[in-house]
Amino acid sequence: MNNKGLLDLIISLLPGIKVTDKILLLQKFENEEQLFVQSKRDIEEILKHELKIFWDFSEFRDRAGRIDTICRMRSIKWVSWLDSDYPPLLRESYDPPPVLFYRGILPNPEKSLLGMVGTRKPSPQAAEQAYKIAGNIGRKGISVISGLAHGIDAMSHRGNLIGGAPGYAVLGSGIDEIYPSVNRPLAKRMLDSGGAIISEYPPGVPPSKWSFPARNRIIAALSRGVLIVEAPKKSGALITANFALEQGKDLWVASCGIQKEVNGNAVSFNKEGTIKLANDGAEIINSACDILDKWNMKIFPVYGEGRSESVYAGETSGKNELITSMADFLKIEL
Repeated sequence: MNNKGLLDLIISLLPGIKVTDKILLLQKFENEEQLFVQSKRDIEEILKHELKIFWDFSEFRDRAGRIDTICRMRSIKWVSWLDSDYPPLLRESYDPPPVLFYRGILPNPEKSLLGMVGTRKPSPQAAEQAYKIAGNIGRKGISVISGLAHGIDAMSHRGNLIGGAPGYAVLGSGIDEIYPSVNRPLAKRMLDSGGAIISEYPPGVPPSKWSFPARNRIIAALSRGVLIVEAPKKSGALITANFALEQGKDLWVASCGIQKEVNGNAVSFNKEGTIKLANDGAEIINSACDILDKWNMKIFPVYGEGRSESVYAGETSGKNELITSMADFLKIEL
């Protein structure tokens, strides 16, 4: 928390105004007292538009105080858009959260993140490819950022962790509301790796059908590039793809996500979205080497991805983790 006290948190909670309005208020005031003496007309003059509602600032001061107390009790930190440790790429994006809540250590702004997203019900081939690409990218010190959801998100997180990189997830709920709950151990592993769990929502906020699409803009903003592994036509992954394009990020689709089925050459429902992205011009990625090529990074031998493949050459831990992860994904008892 900066020397403004709870001012920035109070402003972030104000309903009925846009994010751009909240950021304008963040920049305008230096402490809570300056905000509290403002009339409705004063605020309208600052924002250059009328307000449909006005607020009892003391009510939001009390709410901010409760949130801050909960954060301190549960080892949750929060950072304002104005603070130096707010992620620079997110600050520069469209519609950045005025306040960001997190556990762990925020990403190093000097290092690239790869966004990896896809369907919650992927094919085994897509799940395996996500795991291997994320793992081999991790070996190069590149972290994956995703949404901690079932399917492609979880397989990408797991692969990246076994590759040795810190893990990052953006939630569509409060930090203390891990969803799905089955991924709580995975979230802990990400924190133990030196990564972070991030959210724009205060503690106690449950997930909703609106919050998941909204969090995808944060994944795209924090990424240097976004890889859509496998996605149907109506998928949150495609929302992430649109945000990536709007923000000028690299956008790719995984090769397994565009292959046609053998029987009758019919296209799987799960691949319709990724096939459309490829037809619209998104580049196709076969392995981690392809991404390293695009980012002008030194390529190392990868075993298990298509160019001389095995997961983490010479190591068995990656293979064992893949077997365990695939068994969990397929709900098979080992």
